[in-house]
Parts: sequence; structure tokens; C-alpha cells
Amino acid sequence: MKFNFITLFPEKITSYFDTGIPGKAVKQGVVEINTVHLRDFADNKHQKVDDTIYGGGPGMLLQVGPIYRALESLGEDKGKVLLLSPSGELFNQTLAREIYESSETFTLISGYYEGVDHRVAEHLIDREVAIGNYVISSGDLAALVVADCLSRFVPGFLGKEESLLEESHNETEELEYPQYTKPYDFMGWTVPDVLLGGHHEEIRKWRQKNRKTRNHS
Repeated sequence: MKFNFITLFPEKITSYFDTGIPGKAVKQGVVEINTVHLRDFADNKHQKVDDTIYGGGPGMLLQVGPIYRALESLGEDKGKVLLLSPSGELFNQTLAREIYESSETFTLISGYYEGVDHRVAEHLIDREVAIGNYVISSGDLAALVVADCLSRFVPGFLGKEESLLEESHNETEELEYPQYTKPYDFMGWTVPDVLLGGHHEEIRKWRQKNRKTRNHS
């Protein structure tokens, strides 16, 4: 799987994929990362890519021109184009699976400031995605969340594929069961005895009973 990130801060993206599981996946060729610096596609000597809002209002918007040219530079290699935006579809595990199955290459556009000229959403993208009902300072954070989530579907990304079967958010509206590690007793807080006996069927039943359901409220 390949990800193109259209961003003002390429170093934020590359630093994330330098370490941990994502770093290993990149080194092993399981996922490929490409950053596209939006300022390289400005049409002015100051590399300005934002401007004031027509009709008035606080803040600045990313301009459609630089984003259009950045996408054009990718040619056929842009795959599916996702815009990270608070007004997009709410990103969850079901949507992640749907998006993952739609392509092997994705281009993620990070929003900043007051957002992005609406013509980007109207004419240049395949989907508009929001990672939650809240506001953050950089669309790069949202882009990394989406890329990381999609990457976990890629065979070899996690190493042990059975981890996917017990994800904290599966597609049956259940959350993962409680899990424990050593020591058995910490300050009087002990591990449930059923987990210690080695009776796999009893453990399975306990885990199923103690799963939480997802709260949509």
C-alpha cells in the first residue's frame, strides 16, 4: 500500500514513519510513504498557499490552485484522494475497511487554518473524512490516524495477523475484552483467576462476557 501526503510539514509525516511498527513496515516495503510539499506548488515567490475568505470571516483558507497542481504532479499515482476535514464522513473501523478495499494507493490532503477552499471537496477528491467530532490544529494528525488505521489491514504490517482479529474496535460493534499481564497481584489488585487456569473454553467465555459494546452517544 502506498500513501501520498499533501502537507505543509513533510517532516511530521516522515518522523512518524521512522519508528515503531510503521517504521518497520516502511523498511520492509509493506507500505510506501511519499510526501508532497504543498508550498512547492504555490504560484508566487513567497510560496504562499493560503488567502483570506470571500465574504469575510476570520482566518485563512488553503487555496485550490496549489492543491490542484500537487495532485496533478502525482499523475496516475495518486490513487484515491481523501481530504481530512471536520465536515467529512466520520471515520470508524467499518469505513476504514471500505476505504482500504477501494484502492492500494491513497493521497491524503491535510487541512490547516480555517480549512480548504470548498472547490477542492467539490472537484478534486474521492472522499472527505473526519476522525472525530472535534477540532485539532493540524490536518497532518488526522492524515496519520487514517493512514495508520488503513495500514493495519495490510498483510505483514502488524507481523502477527491474529492481532487484527482481536482489534479493540471490531466490526461487530464490540470492544476488546480486559487484558492483564504480570504481576498477578499489584497492591492488592489481582488478575481474574479464570485467566490463570489454562482452560481455553472458560477463558473464551469470560472474554466474550466481558467485552464492552461500542457507545455511539
